[in-house]
Amino acid sequence: MLHQSNDLFKTKVLGHPAGLFVLFFTEMWERFSYYGMRALLILFFTASVLGEHPGWGWSRGNALALFGSYTALVYLSTMLGGYVADNKIGYRKSVILGAFLMTLGHASMAVETPWSIYTGLTLLVFGTGFFKPNMTSMIALMYKDHPEKKDGAYTIFYMGVNAGAFFGILLCGYLGEKVGWSLGFGLAGIFMLFGLLQFYFTQNIFGNIGLKPGKIEKGADAAQEAAEHDPDKRVPFPGWQLAIIGLCCVIGLVWIINDPVSKISDGRINFLRFNIFGLEGADFTILTGLALFFFLLFYRLGKYSLITRQRLYAVTIFASFVFVFFAIFEQAPGTLTIFAKDYTNRVLEGNAGLIFKIVNSLIAVVPLGIITWVLMLLFRQTFKNYALGNIILSCSFIIIWGITLWMVVREFSVEKTEVPASWFSILNSLFIITLAPLFSKIWESRFNPPANVKFGVGLILLGVGMAALVVGARHIPAGANTAAVSMIWLVLVYLFHTMAELCISPVGLSYVSKLVPARMIAFMFGVWYLAVAIANKVAGILGENAVEIAAKDGISYFFLIITVAAVIIGFIAISLTPVIRKLMHGIK
Repeated sequence: MLHQSNDLFKTKVLGHPAGLFVLFFTEMWERFSYYGMRALLILFFTASVLGEHPGWGWSRGNALALFGSYTALVYLSTMLGGYVADNKIGYRKSVILGAFLMTLGHASMAVETPWSIYTGLTLLVFGTGFFKPNMTSMIALMYKDHPEKKDGAYTIFYMGVNAGAFFGILLCGYLGEKVGWSLGFGLAGIFMLFGLLQFYFTQNIFGNIGLKPGKIEKGADAAQEAAEHDPDKRVPFPGWQLAIIGLCCVIGLVWIINDPVSKISDGRINFLRFNIFGLEGADFTILTGLALFFFLLFYRLGKYSLITRQRLYAVTIFASFVFVFFAIFEQAPGTLTIFAKDYTNRVLEGNAGLIFKIVNSLIAVVPLGIITWVLMLLFRQTFKNYALGNIILSCSFIIIWGITLWMVVREFSVEKTEVPASWFSILNSLFIITLAPLFSKIWESRFNPPANVKFGVGLILLGVGMAALVVGARHIPAGANTAAVSMIWLVLVYLFHTMAELCISPVGLSYVSKLVPARMIAFMFGVWYLAVAIANKVAGILGENAVEIAAKDGISYFFLIITVAAVIIGFIAISLTPVIRKLMHGIK
């Protein structure tokens, strides 16, 4: 394994193995397809069945219910994909299988029939589950013998994630809104196919990494555990605990799927049509599932030694903050996209329109030029041995350049500029690429705050972002279906929300790996992703409530509720500093 890792570092691009950049471009096209489709989904569901670009004419509530369930299932599926890769087929086959399923999913969505859309979403859920967790696992194995370079590797990989999200939203969103939904969905599928083929024909660059579950890696993990953690008794899962886990999974899946199905069918299909103790079936079901889960979680935590148990309590507290964060942050593809579409003045004329066209052209062409330069560096190192994979990758860039330049020329050819509603979602990736180096420097300096303070500051920034819409939407009357609020308010939202994300998202998983014994990593990552999955579903439920609150008290009042909640919980997180410090037992 050591010899293999050293071999990988013989062929370098920007000081890292060329294989890292194969993963970079594969992940970039996967994120392109995922975020490109995601940016269009709510807009497509809520678009009128009549007009130039007809959609399905759904209510906002029904669209948000389905979207929340879809994003929740995406996160839950990563646990299945990670388990299958770890124990059955290996990381590499999981990535290929996931990319193949996602390609089929996007192709199905391009057909736009009810059957094809639902089939496509199902394929995307399972495809993402197999793909997403195993790309980072391959990086971890590549850098096992070079831990000093791991932070830089993940930073480069993270840039690929954000570059893909940026171009996916920009181009799929533009085509979907301006030309036709099928083109937007179809473009996402085309680039997912490019990512699949590029990875498949270049995969030998990784040597034996990710081929199949290996005893060497498992033995190394055990040795690492012994070196890094004090001896602590193991707490195996007896049959009754596995039964509770299985029951919780069934309950969660039924609830997540039943929610949109019952609403979209107007109650004709409802698997939970009953009442117990005065509670409706859906409420009773999810409360029962959560009660069983928390009982099992705290029962197991109570079986460990004091230090391990208290560190796991700290992780659980962090997970609760992450839950709140994502429940609010994930308003972006739902409520905020609807706000952009229906309540924001997106028509620019004169100098304002010209400035936007210039800025939009620069933020599209300049990053694409930089990534193309990285592509050329990769070609120099790998073209001789992996010509087919490189040719496929070059074809994808020729197409992306063609679409980007066509978009720029097309926009300059019209006098009046109408900003697509999906365009605002690119600001998150743009601000991350711009601000990430600054936050990284802060975290490495003497001003680096404790973990819970980072969570608290992130939640407060999240609230400040929503406060921008409280002010911006204050004149929109209750029940209004349209308005013309300035775009600056949405720009401010995404700026503050990106800073909040940089305080929370990269920090959370890092502390899980620091605080949790190696043998329990999988279980606690499961708890972590479960929190994120439920948060995504709750984000959809909050969006549904936004529709009712907007009708009764005005949309500004909805944003005010979220602002106050985020800021209060943020200050609670900061106030817990002495408690968290004690629970972490020296981990910084």
